Amino acid sequence: MVKPDELQAAFDLDFVPPALSPTDHYYPGQGIPAVVNAAERVVEILYWGLVPSWAKDISIAKHMFNARCETLSEKASFRMAFQRRRCLIPATSYYEWRSANDRKIPYRFSLKGNKVFMLAGLWEYWVDSSGNEIYSGTIVTCPPGRGLEVYHDRMPVVFDKYNCWQWMEDRPLNELTQLMTPVDAEYFDIECLDAQQSLF
Repeated sequence: MVKPDELQAAFDLDFVPPALSPTDHYYPGQGIPAVVNAAERVVEILYWGLVPSWAKDISIAKHMFNARCETLSEKASFRMAFQRRRCLIPATSYYEWRSANDRKIPYRFSLKGNKVFMLAGLWEYWVDSSGNEIYSGTIVTCPPGRGLEVYHDRMPVVFDKYNCWQWMEDRPLNELTQLMTPVDAEYFDIECLDAQQSLF
């Protein structure tokens, strides 16, 4: 992540917690930063792994850290969140692991000309039987852009500062669907993070 003041300036945010720890690595089951309200534009922390309001327990979250854009309107797990609880997740890069020679090779994807960008997300509110509240989120994925299919068959829906807020607007679902388009490889800086692989 970038520093809180850099993130705030990049997207004209109203507030970013000063204690937000800059990091390039987030993992499912941890907290991730997100903007859940376009009017207030405040960065909050969500549990990464969506827990629908009807879930019996939090264990469902381990299967819900990504949501396929093609089925957001169909699956009960995501349908209401897609309609009413969309969010933006700031990132400096995202990672994919490419299979090669029975190995998983990590690659980092950064959007050219952008120190930070936004990922499309959904969020939910859940309360367990003891009254504990959890605000959780998931990252929306789409098919890969041209040139990215060699790395993975999916990619996150990526927005820059010029189009990200459209995702948060009260729009018909068909218009929101049109926003979930892949970004081609030419717009990314792609770095192999495997020292052995980089030798060849």
